[in-house]
Amino acid sequence: TSSGVFLLQMGWGDLGAFGEPSKETPNLDQMAAEGMLFLDFYTANPLCSPSRAALLTGRLPVRNGFYTTNGHARNAYTPQDIVGGIPDSELLLPELLKKAGYTNKIIGKWHLGHRPQFHPLKHGFDEWFGSPNCHFGPYNNRERPNIPVYRDWEMIGRYYEDFKIDLKTGEANLTQLYLQEALDFISKQQASQQPFFLYWAIDATHAPVYASKQFLGTSQRGLYGDAVREIDDSIGKILKHLQQLGISENTFVFFTSDNGAALISAPKQGGSNGPFLCGKQTTFEGGMREPAIAWWPGHIPAGAVSHQLGSVMDLFSTSLSLAGLQPPSDRQIDGIDLLPVILQGKLIDRPIFYYRGNELMAVRAGLYKAHYWTWSNSWEEHGKGIDFCPGQSVPGVTTHTQQEHTHLPLLFHLGRDPGEKFPLSFASEEYQRAVERLSGLVQQHKATLVPGQPQLNVCDQAVMNWSPPGCEKLGKCLKAPESDPRKCSWPH
Repeated sequence: TSSGVFLLQMGWGDLGAFGEPSKETPNLDQMAAEGMLFLDFYTANPLCSPSRAALLTGRLPVRNGFYTTNGHARNAYTPQDIVGGIPDSELLLPELLKKAGYTNKIIGKWHLGHRPQFHPLKHGFDEWFGSPNCHFGPYNNRERPNIPVYRDWEMIGRYYEDFKIDLKTGEANLTQLYLQEALDFISKQQASQQPFFLYWAIDATHAPVYASKQFLGTSQRGLYGDAVREIDDSIGKILKHLQQLGISENTFVFFTSDNGAALISAPKQGGSNGPFLCGKQTTFEGGMREPAIAWWPGHIPAGAVSHQLGSVMDLFSTSLSLAGLQPPSDRQIDGIDLLPVILQGKLIDRPIFYYRGNELMAVRAGLYKAHYWTWSNSWEEHGKGIDFCPGQSVPGVTTHTQQEHTHLPLLFHLGRDPGEKFPLSFASEEYQRAVERLSGLVQQHKATLVPGQPQLNVCDQAVMNWSPPGCEKLGKCLKAPESDPRKCSWPH
């Protein structure tokens, strides 16, 4: 069985199937109607790079090193000047799938370190078309270089220079390039009857948002909606391609996101997290609960809905299970095999841990969620107009200083109160019962936790994308400044 994972930057409320009012995702809604909708599916961190590291290793970022110890509970991502990346000691899903004869391709954003030792082809992928970081820019190539786009081992150009993104109109044809790459790869594997793993990690909905000319101005939701419509159209074409090649019944496909919609760029370039509190960067539901759809015609009953607590880390264990492989036994794996859930409708009891950097902020089990720490962002950042919870202030919950609740956790019942607006009364019997159970799970988790070496502590301008492999052929090598390693500063 081949597998495909579509990983996008979209919020829970961005799909018609999850109640988005303008209903502009007909293909994803159709995918949900033909497959299984997961309503309680989570990422492992409310930011791009740590959650991608978690998806590909099946392990929490605090174990695989995608966190910082430079500041308590800081959400460190992976900018150009970061020195760290995915450690060699981690075993990634594509490395393991190779043992079962899989060919693996990543299309789009890698974001697990951009120095040569962190290259995806050194970590199990056979092919890559995309970039090591996000398409921020354009930069002036003196203080920081534009991000390279790679074809396998070498760069073939840079964003804004060779791969145009018009920051005024939002026009870029990148999603079309990523779509064509996916269709060609699937055709090639089908022709050679080769099982494959395709990781389609495109970034059109990450600010600065972009869409192709034919989609610009077609959404009720502005440019962000145009990008969502193009992604939806692309996913429809990929699924149709699998059907036309006659391999849809041998291909497990999963759609989800790496974090909640970024509300800092709302309303113009921000998505929707539906009824949930806050967004990307926070450990409230809006930052961590993701849209998720499993599709496998002939295997998954159509129109199924699951309340299984799921995680992006489960895609690691589930994909291995599909390939007839066992997860590695020499390390703690946080993902579970979802096949019994998907194929037999079972429910597996397991907690969800909400981390922000080096701190366990919250835990969910069943319908209860306990917050041991709350923090949206600092007053200083908030004063600069940086707001991860615009229009959603809940007193005592969306705090601007780090508030510790380890002795009396804030408790929510997510069935009655998905928006985390009404903490349960500390005096109630319901509170005492639920907190006892949740705190037991936390103690158990912390007792055996061995954190990995933090990868996001050191920054150095010399390691930016000055001269990536292949730059000589293109005349695109830039002179790097002298190395000056320092502690990265993480404001939130």
